[in-house]
Formats: sequence, structure tokens, C-alpha cells
Amino acid sequence: MSLLERHYTDEHLLFRDQVRRFFEKEVTPYADIWEKEGMVPRSAWKKMGEQGFLCPWLEEEYGGVGADFLYSYILTEELARTHCGGFFFPLHSDIVVPYLHSYGTTEQKQRWLPGCASGDIITAVAMTEPGTGSDLAAMRTTAVRDGDDFIINGQKTFISNGLCCDLVIVAAVTNPHAASPYEGMSLIVVEDGTPGFEKGRRLEKIGLHSQDTAEMAFVDCRVPASNLLGEEGKGFFYLMQKLQQERLVCAMGSQVGAEEALRVTIDYTKTREAFGRPISRFQYISFELAKMAAEIEVGRAFLDTCILDHMEGRLDVKRASIAKYWICEMLNQVVSKCVQFHGGYGYMEEYPIARMFRDARVQTIYAGTSEIMLLIISRQMGL
Repeated sequence: MSLLERHYTDEHLLFRDQVRRFFEKEVTPYADIWEKEGMVPRSAWKKMGEQGFLCPWLEEEYGGVGADFLYSYILTEELARTHCGGFFFPLHSDIVVPYLHSYGTTEQKQRWLPGCASGDIITAVAMTEPGTGSDLAAMRTTAVRDGDDFIINGQKTFISNGLCCDLVIVAAVTNPHAASPYEGMSLIVVEDGTPGFEKGRRLEKIGLHSQDTAEMAFVDCRVPASNLLGEEGKGFFYLMQKLQQERLVCAMGSQVGAEEALRVTIDYTKTREAFGRPISRFQYISFELAKMAAEIEVGRAFLDTCILDHMEGRLDVKRASIAKYWICEMLNQVVSKCVQFHGGYGYMEEYPIARMFRDARVQTIYAGTSEIMLLIISRQMGL
């Protein structure tokens, strides 16, 4: 029993059973279809909301059940079993909506949060711009105050849930004359259908095919000043505060992805025969599988402590960055070996490991690349 499992109550276990049954019926059978269509249909989001699986941590007044973070982890863990990594509800539930909950006014929360829990509102966050990547200080999107409105101009790219989203939290420069670029940035909520808000082309990715990633453009996009999230000029600091949970969510997805990849590979090597015996009985393969199991167990132990510390408000920047860096890198090493042990079949789309291999690659890129994580870790070490 893992450290995290020791903290499960009967309610957690019942919730897992409910999620697993729901995914077996409503997600797994359609994963291949959604991969080909390049989109998870809105009906799936609605069904998630009807079951209480979107933003379960929200208070009852906003449509949630006030659940703890372990419920979010259970949802992420069970999602891995569906082999549908492109269903990006964890981004919505555990990365974007927390911005609205933490920094929104009472009116904003009453307006948006119930829809986020029901599946009527799908969310996205727009930070990255063409040519800037992780360098938020180089952001060029502007939001100029004009009476009771902001007028937004700029471009964003690599926006997950970019086509299906009903509202997007946009990072924009509201004060170009601030003492530093970090003090002039704000977060503004833009709703789908707002004049001047244009969803661009669907970006063709090597993995996560069922997850819609898009470009966005804002051309004299007029948004009510009441859509400002939190205080003007505090956007960068809000992003930094929430990025810790975002990176933890990435580590969670990578950990369970590695565990699932190893599981399907062990099953395969036990049934695939060569030279008269299962290939799992060849010493090299059995040793490599054992080494992968060891790395996965280490990742699990560290992740569990990070999750529990996060629930108690004690997870610091350094450890969150280490989790994001090490576990995401570990996932990519594991799936690469797992493909190899499938031989030619590992290169075939009909085998789950092929999709896992493609989907895993981005984990070391988004939410801060591995190189950015190393930079943060080294600075936290005083280097």
C-alpha cells in the first residue's frame, strides 16, 4: 500500500469505483474515435459534470462537493486506464478553474463556477505566445483600458482546450511602463463569442490527438473591465502561485502514465514468445523491467509526499519543480523502453503503447520545460 493509499477513506474508494465504471462506459470505448476526430465531444464533458467529476473540490454553492485533492488524483489515475490522454479535464478542473476560484470576485464566481462544475463551461488559459515560449517577461499581448473596458490585442499559441473552451483566462500587459515586465501583467477573462476574439487553426500535434490545441488572436477585443481577474498588475504573481499545482498535476499524469505503460508491457512480454519462451524470461528484458519498476516506485513515493504536502499547503517551489522534472523525464524513458520491448508491434497504432509513447513526449515541454525546471531548482539551491 502506497503512502497516499493510506489516506484513502471509504468515500475515496467508492468514488474510485464510480469513476472507473463511468470511464469504462463513457470514455474508453470512444477513445479511438476521439483520437481520429481530434476532439472530445462536449457531451462527454457534460456527462462528467452530471456525475460530479468536474471540479469536485468546489464548494456546494458553486456546484462541487467540497472534496479534497485526492479526488482529483483519483480522476487523473483512472484516466490513464482509458488510454485517452487527450481528455484534458484535469487542465480545466485543477489548473484553470482554481484561478477563477482564488482570484475571482463573488460576482465572477457565481457567474462562472457553476458552469465549470456542470460542464456547460469549458476553460483554457492563454499564456504562451509565438516566439516567447516560457519567457513571460517578453509577452506582447496588451490590454489597454478604455473607460469601462479593456481592449486586448495580441496572439497566443499552444492553447490546450483552445477550440472547445467557453472562456479563456488571458495573460496580457496592462501597464507597459511598470518598473518590471512582471509588475505590468494582468489576467483577464474572455468569453467565447466576444467580438475580436478569434480561435485559430487546430494545431496538428504528434500526440494527444483527441485534445484540441489551437492558436488564438485578439484584434481590438473589447472586454468589460469587470472581467479583470484579481488586481491589475498582479497577473504574473498569480501565475507563479498557481503554477505549482499545475506542475504537480503534470507529475501526477506522468506518474500514472508510467505505471500504466509498465503494466501493459509486462502483460505483453509474458504472452509474447520468442525462441520457445515468453520474452519476459530473457534476463535482459526482465532486468530492464525491474529497473523501470524501481524508478516508478521511487517516483510514486516522492509524488505521494508532494501531494500530501500540497494538501497541507507545505509544497514548496523547489520540490514541485523536482517532481515535474524528474517524473516527466522518467515517464519518457519508461515508454521508450516499453515500445522497444513490444518490438515491431510497439510501432503499430493498434497497440496502446504507441499512443502512450506519443502522448508522453509533451510532458517535458508544457507547464515549463525540463530545462526551465532545472533553472528553477538551481536557483532555489542558491546557484
